Amino acid sequence: MALKQHLSQKLLQKLSPQQIQLMKLLQVPTIAIEARIKEELEKNPALDEGRDEEDDEFAEQDDQYDDSLPEQTEAEKDFDFSEYIDDEPSYKYSISNKGVDEEERTTPVTTGKSFRERLEDQLDMQDLEEQEYFIADYLLGSLDDSGYLRRDSSAVVDDLAFTQNINTDEKTVERILKIIQTFDPPGTGARDLQECLLIQLNRKTTRTVESITAKAIIEDYFEAYIKKHYKKILEGLEIDEAALKAADEEIKKLNPKPGGSGSDSRSSQVVIPDFILTLNEDDELELSLNSRNAPELRVSKKYSGLIEDYQKGSGKATKQQKDTLTFVKQKLDSAKWFIDAIKQRQQTLLLTMQTIIDHQKEYFMTGDETKLKPMILKDIADVINMDISTVSRVANSKYIQTSYGTFILKSFFSESLTNSDGEEVSTREVKKILEEAIGNENKRKPLTDQALVAVLKDKGYNIARRTVAKYREQLNIPVARLRKEL
Repeated sequence: MALKQHLSQKLLQKLSPQQIQLMKLLQVPTIAIEARIKEELEKNPALDEGRDEEDDEFAEQDDQYDDSLPEQTEAEKDFDFSEYIDDEPSYKYSISNKGVDEEERTTPVTTGKSFRERLEDQLDMQDLEEQEYFIADYLLGSLDDSGYLRRDSSAVVDDLAFTQNINTDEKTVERILKIIQTFDPPGTGARDLQECLLIQLNRKTTRTVESITAKAIIEDYFEAYIKKHYKKILEGLEIDEAALKAADEEIKKLNPKPGGSGSDSRSSQVVIPDFILTLNEDDELELSLNSRNAPELRVSKKYSGLIEDYQKGSGKATKQQKDTLTFVKQKLDSAKWFIDAIKQRQQTLLLTMQTIIDHQKEYFMTGDETKLKPMILKDIADVINMDISTVSRVANSKYIQTSYGTFILKSFFSESLTNSDGEEVSTREVKKILEEAIGNENKRKPLTDQALVAVLKDKGYNIARRTVAKYREQLNIPVARLRKEL
């Protein structure tokens, strides 16, 4: 079949690079947009931060600094092309005349050693041969974030042979692993939770009845213990409930994840709210955007005045001048678009959040989660006349600070169900009732899912047992058997 060329017209809808960038800006939270603005300020010299009045004030002070200088044009005062055109090294313009006694005003930042670094320090203090040291170092590198070795000795032997060209056997690997298991924090190098707990119990210098009983439980009745089959433990060890409870408290003091017990353990994420909701003197809700989301950006006068200066100039422009003018125009257009994108982002965020507040006004006024109404993304999108994806981007990773706490926006969205009175209620309300019922239950006889169905039915919610199980799992609440306590 012969190839042919022909012309045709098609109507296509495509997103421009600016629209794609705007969508990306819309979905990032405050801390990320702050970094994005800083990056743009560093990358684009035509973009400035601050008010124009401040620049004018500084310019007046600079003019009064030295009247003996020859008169310059406004563009020459504000802008130096050599920064972008010339290739002269920056060291020619730098100075190093600081005195040795001058105080260094910097804020020191202290960081502790990582989990791996602390283990390596302890490894360096061991009396090992060169090959044994390499094996131990390889084992340390194979530990996961919890401090466990999740690999069989045979697999370690094979990896050492193929990747490190070290020939050894399982017996040697086990012996070196025993050395690593003596390192701090206790439990490091364990193959599973049972071994981790046993290492910690064996490291205890003071032997008590509770620790001896706890060791017996972990060694001989670990499976029954994690499944909370207490009756089997009581009969097998021939102890009473008081002794079992004391041993249980001893086990709960142990660290199941030794790898996360040091200074490098992941710190809790600092939440920076994107919105701030307050109640004014008239008992009305007032919404404001975090000031970090609304920086004062403007186009630099240096660049805008530069183009005007070129347009007023006479004569034919050189190639270097044309290239410079093109560069300046690109930076100006980029700065103007970025400012518009940030403003549009602020407007979209405020409009969407205000609509959410209007929909859930009763909740925001009282802070009572049972007052939350059913709400999905489409409900908000229909009100603000925007696409569902836009609302989703706004709700993604955004937080609002209220007088009742700081919450992620996604938590205000929930499906609906109908109660016995025919009213639509939020699933959040049902989950709240489940939490309260489980929190007040008798821990010796926890409520089963079927019992929770009866509790909800008494309150007017006719829900199936599998639905209760689904809500319980979403709340990260274990089954009744695992909630049992002595």
